[in-house]
Amino acid sequence: MRLPWAVMLLALLAGRYVFWRCTATLNLDSPLAAALSLLLLAAELWLLAHGFLQLLFTLAPAQSQAPASPDPKQAANLPWVDVLVPSYGEPIELVERCLRGCRALNYGRFRLWLLDDSGRPELAELCKGLGCHYRSRERREHAKAGNLNHVLPELQGELIAVFDADVVPVRGFLERTVGLFDSPKVGLVQTPQTYMNADPVIRNLALERWLLPDEESFYRWIEPVRQRLGAVVCAGTSFVLRRSALLAVGGFETGTPSEDLATGIRLTAAGWRLLFVPEKLSAGLAPLTAAAFARQRCRWASGTLQTLRTGANPLLIKGLNPIQRLAFLEGILHWLNALPQLVLLLMPLSLGMLGIAPLRVSGAGLLQMALPLYGAQLVLARWFTAHSRTALTSELYRLVMLLPLVGAVLGTLLGRPLPFRVTPKALASGRQTNPEPRLLLPLLALLSLQLVALLNLLPIASGVRLDLLPESKATLALGVGWALVNVLLLLAALRCCWDRSRGDAVPWLAWRESVQLAGQPAQLVALSEAGLELELEQAAPQQGQALELTTSDGRRWLLRIEACRGRRLGCSWAPISNELAEERKEWLQQRLYRRDGQWPTRRAPAEPLALAVILSRLLRPLAAETWLKRSLLPANPPNEQHGAVVAEMQR
Repeated sequence: MRLPWAVMLLALLAGRYVFWRCTATLNLDSPLAAALSLLLLAAELWLLAHGFLQLLFTLAPAQSQAPASPDPKQAANLPWVDVLVPSYGEPIELVERCLRGCRALNYGRFRLWLLDDSGRPELAELCKGLGCHYRSRERREHAKAGNLNHVLPELQGELIAVFDADVVPVRGFLERTVGLFDSPKVGLVQTPQTYMNADPVIRNLALERWLLPDEESFYRWIEPVRQRLGAVVCAGTSFVLRRSALLAVGGFETGTPSEDLATGIRLTAAGWRLLFVPEKLSAGLAPLTAAAFARQRCRWASGTLQTLRTGANPLLIKGLNPIQRLAFLEGILHWLNALPQLVLLLMPLSLGMLGIAPLRVSGAGLLQMALPLYGAQLVLARWFTAHSRTALTSELYRLVMLLPLVGAVLGTLLGRPLPFRVTPKALASGRQTNPEPRLLLPLLALLSLQLVALLNLLPIASGVRLDLLPESKATLALGVGWALVNVLLLLAALRCCWDRSRGDAVPWLAWRESVQLAGQPAQLVALSEAGLELELEQAAPQQGQALELTTSDGRRWLLRIEACRGRRLGCSWAPISNELAEERKEWLQQRLYRRDGQWPTRRAPAEPLALAVILSRLLRPLAAETWLKRSLLPANPPNEQHGAVVAEMQR
């Protein structure tokens, strides 16, 4: 619950701050100074207004939600569900993992469809072996939306579930969501997206313990608030919708690559209720490289803004109430925040390189007006976002993709939107870890300019050459501090551009399970489809040995020791017969991806400690990801120590 007093406190502090900024800080000495000063003020006002609109949305009363989990005794009356997996070029093993997970859903009445837009015969054979329907099409128009619409005439189920080809649902996904459709007004149920691997910002700085994915705040703060407003956002995967509702609005929207958002708006405008279930019921793959991560966000921005040029424009479509229009519009226009954010990033250059202060402040003004507002935002950021993010560390995501995002936003506004491109889910063969120039060079340019501005300001602010700028010491100190923070954040963003070297894209999960290795007690600490890592109570065996592992559920598997360090072992799965290999694959995927309650909800760590860790990462290179040096995200293991990994990562 977000208490009104906190919103009122921030509103009062913001009101004081805006009045002070408008009446006491503008520099109007010359046309150029006035233009820069007013531009900075406009950027601040836009970001403050956007932030407070989100806070005001939290004051909406919570809505009751119909019970889920249908009674298994009424299995004959359960609605049929068509489970759709659209695919375009993903690795076969990844598609197979998704299909196996969907096939294992604990629900008795569903049909599974693979919609292959790459037309690969090997996927058709895979579907034949797994017993699911395969569909492809010759004319691949309208990307993912066209792929989904192509199969609609063949579907007979009352409900449709959609999963991207890199996503694996837990077994209880349909049990948890289908019951919500008992209300005839419900048209769509969305669940959170979470990831089984660390995104490049987290992975490249080894921040698995110190930073949560950027999407966490959307699914733990934004979506629950949108549900209160009757404006839930469809996120494109891990959702279920009523087929009759979809057909009534003409199928998935094809006028924008963000078919999910636009289709959700159309459903809402048609009178259907969209619900959000705040439980992690599936997991997919985050982008594997920093460049792919930036391209994905640029595609999201371009596609979302294109919604304004379709019939799903929330300002023009009939059927939405004013609050719904405002909520959907805010969700679309928030991508424009990249423009004022760039303005704020560049403003120290005005003072350090042009000798023009974009704002003039006194020490008393900073302490009495600015510090209370920004201090309150720093303190309350974790609380308002359900402990999913902090105020400063999350800026890494913004800076890594800021300039590409500005280009995507401006191009879309000028009528040149980005073409649809699927985010790569495999590592390119022979790929180097050096950053992509289009991502690196703009950040280097910005860092160079900030350093020049900082070096120019330091002797002035220290009093050595105070006569060069007729500004107060508080204004100069603000300029130095502003430039210094920008330099540190840009250094961290640059470090994120160097992808850690690794051999493959197999996700590894932090684990905690008591096992036995060759009859001796051990702790399993990391697990994947490629192998596992162990901690022994005694000295480790020799590298290259083959030993038997006995897990907590009594299963026995043969391991090959690949690496030793003290009492730590890195082991691969030993080759076995095809029949046993199939059994082991099914056992592993069930453990790794499909268990109910598998994916934990963590809290963002305290920001001062997280910032210190980030700064320490700038001083040393990170080793390549290999045995005993894995990038690990937590999962709840299926034993008596349930949740121990999460608690350990939180410490």
